[in-house]
Amino acid sequence: MKKTILAAAVVLLAAAPAYAAPSVNGSTGLINTPTADVLQEGQFSLGYYHLKEGGVGALNLNLAKNLELGVAGFRYDSDVSKDNETLVNFKYSLLSETVLTPGLAVGVEDIGNDAKRTHYAAASKALPFGFRLHAGVGDGRYDGVFAAIEKTISPIGAVTGNNIFPATTLIAEWDGDRMNYGARMAIVPGLKIDAGWRHSETYIGLSYTY
Repeated sequence: MKKTILAAAVVLLAAAPAYAAPSVNGSTGLINTPTADVLQEGQFSLGYYHLKEGGVGALNLNLAKNLELGVAGFRYDSDVSKDNETLVNFKYSLLSETVLTPGLAVGVEDIGNDAKRTHYAAASKALPFGFRLHAGVGDGRYDGVFAAIEKTISPIGAVTGNNIFPATTLIAEWDGDRMNYGARMAIVPGLKIDAGWRHSETYIGLSYTY
């Protein structure tokens, strides 16, 4: 019985991501939605996403235990009839994810209401075989319930326990308005390339978490 429990714990822990990465909206998350993950003590993350209508740069910092603060700057192309936006984001972890229980976090995106202030709560839980589920509720841009599933494929990680190249996470999410699909590939620990389909348009991104 002890061996069975230990084996299950190892499988579940192996499914959890090694490094958090910023979403398009800036907060640590997937494509367009946050997760319950927050940066740990001393960590920071940088990210850039190229969208059809322009680009997004993101910076997140761990300011205190379980507390993440960040900013995302949307810079639209000159032929897009939208003003540039700067989103200041905050996220706080209420519960850390364990082998048996999900993580839980609450946050606010766009505190200054430059585009659309959004409050949310998100839960995340790793499952066997590289799967991980996320679900949450929010107002503003999430307009109710959002959810996502990710599946990490890591042939080397199955042996080493580290998510390194060519470890790839496949993502499908509902952001409260539309379905988005993407892939996040680990090049080296902390450095990831993202690409996929967001709001019926392609995107590509690069992020680094230290």
